[in-house]
Amino acid sequence: MSKIGKVPVKLPPGVKVEVKNRFIIVEGENGKLTQAYEPEMVTIQVRDGEAAVTRQAEDREHKARHGLYRSLLANMVQGVSSLWQKELVVKGSGFRVRLEGDELVLELGYAAPVRYKLPDGIEANVPNPNEIVIKGIDKQLVGQVAATIRALRKPEPYQGTGIRYKNEEIFHKAGKLGGPSG
Repeated sequence: MSKIGKVPVKLPPGVKVEVKNRFIIVEGENGKLTQAYEPEMVTIQVRDGEAAVTRQAEDREHKARHGLYRSLLANMVQGVSSLWQKELVVKGSGFRVRLEGDELVLELGYAAPVRYKLPDGIEANVPNPNEIVIKGIDKQLVGQVAATIRALRKPEPYQGTGIRYKNEEIFHKAGKLGGPSG
């Protein structure tokens, strides 16, 4: 058995999982998520406050899908019960962020501020001008939005300026030591 796949997903109160046709539908207090799956690879059973994923055969593809669909299901359950969250830090002289409606305005040292429109299903908070908190029910979308915002000004290895994840360690390089080389 797959180590990940064999563990059943506990369903918190208020979360409903439904398996219909070729889709898994998870509803909770924060919203509703739908994920396609392959019924010829795995079977999903919901009973007694748990959802269990079992595979149809023992070959390599079935084993891979077993862990995949169990992880996707667990991520969906967690997303609809408690939101996924990524925190970003903006570091640099004059670098700052503000929220205008559903748009982030980032001043990152370019000639003009960068405007980033948040996609549907994603909300952002700016607790101070140097922090961004991205929240949503879809783990993949939250991660993608955070990565896109980080890519607007990646962390620079000499001074460490740019946008980074809150717990990200930046490897600092030593600058030039001076003097002629030769």
